Amino acid sequence: MTATVVEPLYVASAGVVSAAGLGLDALAGHLLGGDASPGASPDASRDEPVGEDAAAYPPRPVRAVRGLDVKEQLGRKGAKYLDRLTSFGLVSCKEVLQGIEVDGARTGVVLATNTGSVSTHSTLLHDTLTLEKPYLVNPGRFPNTVMNSTTGQIAIRNGLRGLNATVAGGQTASLVAFRHARLALTLGRADRLLVGGVEELSAPAAWAWHRTGVLREGAALGEGAAVFTVQPDRPAGGELAELLACESRFTPDPRDYADGLADAVSRALERSGVEAGGIDVVSLGAVHQRGLEAVERRGVRAALGGAPSATLRIADALGETYSASGAMQLAGLLAVWRAQPPRRRVTALITSVGWDGNAAALVVRSPR
Repeated sequence: MTATVVEPLYVASAGVVSAAGLGLDALAGHLLGGDASPGASPDASRDEPVGEDAAAYPPRPVRAVRGLDVKEQLGRKGAKYLDRLTSFGLVSCKEVLQGIEVDGARTGVVLATNTGSVSTHSTLLHDTLTLEKPYLVNPGRFPNTVMNSTTGQIAIRNGLRGLNATVAGGQTASLVAFRHARLALTLGRADRLLVGGVEELSAPAAWAWHRTGVLREGAALGEGAAVFTVQPDRPAGGELAELLACESRFTPDPRDYADGLADAVSRALERSGVEAGGIDVVSLGAVHQRGLEAVERRGVRAALGGAPSATLRIADALGETYSASGAMQLAGLLAVWRAQPPRRRVTALITSVGWDGNAAALVVRSPR
């Protein structure tokens, strides 16, 4: 039975916070080797950690967000107790909503994360166990321990009263968030959604990556947020991209992970009405993970009938951003297309596969 081809969704705007700086222009300059893009961070090439726990990191390079003045970006009110995770989400959403008239009642948020703020959880746990009186822990940190704290803050500060969802799906979380957004928009739950992913660096999370040994030696850890305005109607000023089908699969047996990804890719292509030979570039997600990198490549080759003609490895520039990686992969495509508009319409494939057996694929088309 032939699958129904889906109607495209349109990306009207994008907000990005990354090691490259703020925005798509900074990211494009970082990816394409430039250093004069507006908003680009002069420290983007440094691999040292930042923050209060910088000295506690393991000996591994990091691609941290540097020089972000949260109070300057968001104002002083309520900024004192914002953690990095929530700050990244709020700043990216401020950027994505600039110049857009928002109907708060019909605009919502779908955001991917891992477990929320690891740094907040670990700090509160440490204080509880080490302070003379555990009840003296800082109460201002408690709201950030809730996994959906960031989406709640985004909705409150921007007056968004529509659908509000937090997707915790590990490596594939961002792509699953796009699939959730498509379902919500198709069912009429909202007219417009802010969709993306966010991840923060912290010493506890860095040690977890370091001890598991799943990342290749020398692979950097990253952080940041990428959020997009997604809607079913073409924006008046033109779109940044068209989002076609997004499919996900779960495969319990590690020996079948590549087949699971291939199935997700094939299904996404079918529902997009795109032939396997019509993919011009593939953005890979597991490029730094031992074992999974080969699994992802096998799955993509199996679905496309051969190796892709071109690949994009966003993690090489921004580091491993885990649950935000799919959103960062999309941001990378949009940044390159914006800086170097293709001579013809380009169709791209974004893939993601995780150690938990989940795999996902999103088909994206460059703007008209």
